[in-house]
Amino acid sequence: MLLIQKRRSNRAFSSEPIPKEFFAQILEAAHRAPTAKNQQNIEFTVVTDPEKLKLIIEFTMKAYLSQIKIVDNFVLRPIFKRYFPDVYKYIPMFQNMQRIYNEKGKDVGILRGATAVLLIHESKLSDFGSEDCQLAYQNASLMAESLGVSQFYTGFVIRAVKKSRKLENMLGINGKIHAGMALGIPLFEYPNYVDRKDIRATYL
Repeated sequence: MLLIQKRRSNRAFSSEPIPKEFFAQILEAAHRAPTAKNQQNIEFTVVTDPEKLKLIIEFTMKAYLSQIKIVDNFVLRPIFKRYFPDVYKYIPMFQNMQRIYNEKGKDVGILRGATAVLLIHESKLSDFGSEDCQLAYQNASLMAESLGVSQFYTGFVIRAVKKSRKLENMLGINGKIHAGMALGIPLFEYPNYVDRKDIRATYL
């Protein structure tokens, strides 16, 4: 409970590599997560090669920028804006991210300087592949935190993967990616716990 209460989304990573023995423990924890019908179809890809990390960043940015071109088209904009207004909140953010990446080579929104990415995928397509991968992520996340490794869910990457299977092909993954985690040794630790709203629960 203390570990869970202390968890923060720390995205300030050092350049220090994560020890290999830490990866072994994180993968073991993820592998121990339950799977539907005990099929155990979950597999993992650990990416630490800087060029492949760059590939993930650029794939994700390209996927979102191509979508922006569609929804921000002057013909389609009135329609999309009426039915999907929240989409337009992300447009300036991604355009700024792309500008900083192009001008300074700095990723401020996708992996944020993480030295590793753990991709969780199913080897055989199943009805519960996504759920199984999310359960594995939770185990891996808690293990990483217990080892002092900062991590965050790669939501932008996973959303981009849902629109295109190109990343799996680029990385040689034989399966479908459903979850991902960016990891790194933190530059600092937060001294305080995170405040939360009151628990909303109903007992029936």
